[in-house]
Amino acid sequence: MAGVSYNDRFRPVCSKPMSARKIFVTTALPYANGKFHIGHIMEYIQADTWVRAQRMQGAQVNFVGADDAHGAPIMIAAEKAGKTPQQFVAEIAAGRKEYLDGFHIAFDNWHSTDAPENHELAQQIYLDLKQAGLIETRTIEQFYDPEKGMFLPDRFIKGECPRCHAKDQYGDNCEVCGAVYAPTELIAPYSALSGARPELKTSEHFFFKLSDPRCVEFLKEWTQNGEHVQPEVAAKIREWFGTRTNPDGSTSSGLDDWDISRDAPYFGIEIPDAPGKYFYVWLDAPIGYLASLKNLLDRRGEDYEAYMADPQLEQYHFIGKDIITFHTLFWPATLKFSGRKTPTRICVHGFMTVNNGEKMSKSRGTGLDPLKYLALGMHPEWLRYYLGAKLNGRNEDIDFNPDDFMARVNADLIGKYVNIASRAAGFITKRFGGKLGRAGDDGQALLTALRAQAGAIVAAYEERNTAHAAREIMLLCDKVNSYVDANKPWELAKQEGQDARLHEVCSTCIEAFRLLTIYLKPMLPSVAAQVETFLQVAPLAFADAQTLLGVGHAIGPYQHLMQRVTVEQLDALFALPEPELVLPGGEAIAPEIKIDDFAKVDLRIAKIVECKAVEGSTKLLQLTLDAGEGRMRNVFSGISSMYRPEQLQGKLTVLVANLAPRKMKFGVSEGMVLAASHADEKTHPGIYVLEPFPGAEPGMRIH
Repeated sequence: MAGVSYNDRFRPVCSKPMSARKIFVTTALPYANGKFHIGHIMEYIQADTWVRAQRMQGAQVNFVGADDAHGAPIMIAAEKAGKTPQQFVAEIAAGRKEYLDGFHIAFDNWHSTDAPENHELAQQIYLDLKQAGLIETRTIEQFYDPEKGMFLPDRFIKGECPRCHAKDQYGDNCEVCGAVYAPTELIAPYSALSGARPELKTSEHFFFKLSDPRCVEFLKEWTQNGEHVQPEVAAKIREWFGTRTNPDGSTSSGLDDWDISRDAPYFGIEIPDAPGKYFYVWLDAPIGYLASLKNLLDRRGEDYEAYMADPQLEQYHFIGKDIITFHTLFWPATLKFSGRKTPTRICVHGFMTVNNGEKMSKSRGTGLDPLKYLALGMHPEWLRYYLGAKLNGRNEDIDFNPDDFMARVNADLIGKYVNIASRAAGFITKRFGGKLGRAGDDGQALLTALRAQAGAIVAAYEERNTAHAAREIMLLCDKVNSYVDANKPWELAKQEGQDARLHEVCSTCIEAFRLLTIYLKPMLPSVAAQVETFLQVAPLAFADAQTLLGVGHAIGPYQHLMQRVTVEQLDALFALPEPELVLPGGEAIAPEIKIDDFAKVDLRIAKIVECKAVEGSTKLLQLTLDAGEGRMRNVFSGISSMYRPEQLQGKLTVLVANLAPRKMKFGVSEGMVLAASHADEKTHPGIYVLEPFPGAEPGMRIH
């Protein structure tokens, strides 16, 4: 999916010269091991809305994303799937377009951190940091999984947080208290791959010296000057610079150096002049922002270096609160001390919950699946608007409440906004040849009031406070609807001699509807495009709010813009999923039988008196069994891949005693020894002979 541009049809065209601002915008890179979830979509909608608002002001914006494609988790997942990491990532990436197009999220480019641009940039940035004296090597103790035979990535080591003592935390940071630490600091660590207790082995690692006074001084100023992060985020960052008292009474202070290397085997970017050493995924992942931009500019024939060197260029990153550490400490320092532009702003949002703060869960019927939402025919801009009406530019969680969603969408978008056009357009088309007339004095006053709010609404978009923008726009909708209710065009249409007044009122409504559409366009891009077609105007920009369509402007026929949300849609959206088909041991449970059917099978305890290999066979062992019958039985069993004869001799096992004898090449087999195995022998090899508890005796029947 390298170099793909999405949704060009929705990208606004500005009426102002493209010279005011030059902006580079990204969202956090999704890890390429799964589909998009609603948290991704929320962040992309927030960023896309902001980008559209900037373009409507005449800004030049490059909006790029990419898949975070490296790391041991992807390498391990690919291996399990029988694919190369590149194949695995490509399949994940192929599913991105459906989500982005579905919610009208218009990235200019979608790339991958495994692209050549990222390899080149990551290695050069590392060399620049090394030149600055901020890279050093140390021999460290690192966890090693003795069962898997590999050094464990941080995310595959779990244990108790050394700071707050939360259980089952990852090896690099705690999701409860936000602490960042070395995996060796975990209490009671275990391998997430095998469950084994990992062993400590030494290895040479590369460190970015974040504790260097130069870095500390820079980061203190950069994070606390009120320009680059929200106040609540700055307050959290201050804790990391000071002395902290941990729950166990110990103290920690200042910034720790950052381990930026991992040992082979690893899917990632190799460190220059260090065979078998790779960049930790969190070093090259944010560099992927630059790589995606470079790929876009190269394809356009633009100079990447000149673009980034422009002192007027602004750089914005939209991220979730769970990755603040990497984006407000490591990333700015990496850019600063490699001689590159640091971000203008890190825009942090909270998490999304459901039903007044409940964590989303598909199994409990509280999960919001983006593709299911679209498949149910739910309008993508219902969600864009609803999220916009909740997001206020602060690092705060927002809640999706189905009842609130239906009420807000139906009341605001249908009842207040869309109905303005539907109540006036028909009269303009049927009674006045589709042409607007003059607005009366009261209409002019209304339109002046609407136009006066343009600055405040644009400012709200700038601060990512779309919740404030939505409130202000709906208050304006209320003003327009009060005007409609006061003038009742449906009654004017029935009264003789009121044509002029009807024309004035309906023309005012259409002019007002256009202004409201301008204000809503960043949140409702596809609806706005439909309105532009209906009004027969060029793509709307914020500057267009300073003028009106005017007398004589011809509009097209009105087409309904949006339906109401229904209870049935929401019920279906949050319906409990069908239970997943579980195949124990790789195969379905056999058809039901009755007790009489089971009774036909005679299972007996048998002692393996003798066991030997079968000459001429690689699979069979020959068992001599005592089933308490006063004689021995001869049974051939295909278990030689798992057992040596001496392992089985003298053991008790379970025999199907009433199975008809079977004549084989090597002799007659008088029954069958029970053993367990998985249906998929390739991924789950092994055959396991059943062995009863001590105390059972040969001949005892199993009931």
